[in-house]
Amino acid sequence: MAHYICFLCLILTTLAAMQGCQAVDYTVTNTAGTTAGGARFDREIGIDYSRQTLASATDFIWRIFQQNTAADRKNVEKVSLFIDDMDGVAYARNNEIHVSAKYIGGYSGDVKREFTGVLYHEMTHIWQWNGNGQAPVGLTEGIADYVRLKANYVPSHWVQPGEGDRWDHGYDVTARFLDYLNSLKNGFVAELNKKMRTGYNASYFVDLLGKTVDQLWTEYKAKYGK
Repeated sequence: MAHYICFLCLILTTLAAMQGCQAVDYTVTNTAGTTAGGARFDREIGIDYSRQTLASATDFIWRIFQQNTAADRKNVEKVSLFIDDMDGVAYARNNEIHVSAKYIGGYSGDVKREFTGVLYHEMTHIWQWNGNGQAPVGLTEGIADYVRLKANYVPSHWVQPGEGDRWDHGYDVTARFLDYLNSLKNGFVAELNKKMRTGYNASYFVDLLGKTVDQLWTEYKAKYGK
């Protein structure tokens, strides 16, 4: 009987541990291997590094969003990365990330570091909540760049803190603003993302920080003399 109880306890402990885990399959395909950018990807970045980065980015995003259990997260079992012969930089859709081989080929700096930052941004789109499509695009893009900021993959062309014309401009402008808001309340971005699981309302800023987003933007600009 004692052995049976111990065995049962072991099973329950294992199940409890597994609840906090979420196995995700990552695949990487270079469809542009014959192009200059595709060849540079193979030479300077590679499939193994890309797969490792996808996994590392996921773990980092879960920590940023304070999503400690599978129940807190989207149910995503597989994320596929494609290096494609296309214009632009990258996009994420339907649990797929597409990165431009042309961008990789034409990038003049540390392409591996830049590629890593792009993956952190795009992987955020895979995992973040967007208010069932109601959240401003500038906010969701800003959160994705906020993750990139916190992961220390900020490119040199980003705006400095306090710069920008609108809080929902998106990307680096909104990322800097969100970093300021998170300094007012640690975990703000995680709580905002959690609220956007089912919808979006500008009142979320009041709920979390006691002021409207416009008031917060005005104070942010004043802080940096902008």
